[in-house]
Amino acid sequence: MDDDLNPSLNELDDRYDMTPEEQAQLEEEKLFAVAQVGPKNKISRGDEINITHKDPTMRQVLIGLGWDMKKFEAEPLDLDASVFLLNIHDKTRIDEDFIFYNNSQGGDNSVRHLGDNRTGAGDGDDEQILIDLNTIPLDVATIIFVLSIYDEEYQNPDFSMVKNVYFRVVNQDRDHELFRYELEEELNGNAGLIIARMERIGGEWLFRAIGETVEGGLSQIARNYDIIVAEDVVR
Repeated sequence: MDDDLNPSLNELDDRYDMTPEEQAQLEEEKLFAVAQVGPKNKISRGDEINITHKDPTMRQVLIGLGWDMKKFEAEPLDLDASVFLLNIHDKTRIDEDFIFYNNSQGGDNSVRHLGDNRTGAGDGDDEQILIDLNTIPLDVATIIFVLSIYDEEYQNPDFSMVKNVYFRVVNQDRDHELFRYELEEELNGNAGLIIARMERIGGEWLFRAIGETVEGGLSQIARNYDIIVAEDVVR
């Protein structure tokens, strides 16, 4: 039989020559190829995406957040990214489930805040969160992503002073952006913003784009999730 007429047999022979590690790598490459089908995704408020189905290879998730000041504002605002790890009752389990600039790790180190950009200046992400999906505690059912504003230069700053807010989800191991959520609508005059949530459903993670501002800023959002903090700890 001419081997060129039956490439599937050749591929099968090659596969039998592979080590178990090489076979596992091949399967992962196939899954990653599925995740890249179609144009780069841009999602809107209210959209839901099954991240596990979108990219079955993803384990290390990089969350990138960015924003710009409106031109009429003289000085840049200090925006801060925060994360809340919630149980099935939508409440934090312990204080360390609130990950922010004063507590950079939580969930048994499965979630890490990579630093506070106090001006939002420069290209690329202004702040980033790194999540290891394999090590998130099993009793964490939901991950909440928040942006908040604090700045002593302004009296009562709010999100009406900000534009071009975005939130992107990246497969960190592949440096591949799965999708991004750009808040194109005008944001109202509150200092806290719940951008998105990730919910664990069985062995899968579902992403929901929220985009809702909250009166009272980060302190009020923390209280909603059973975190009581002093004003000098949470700006």
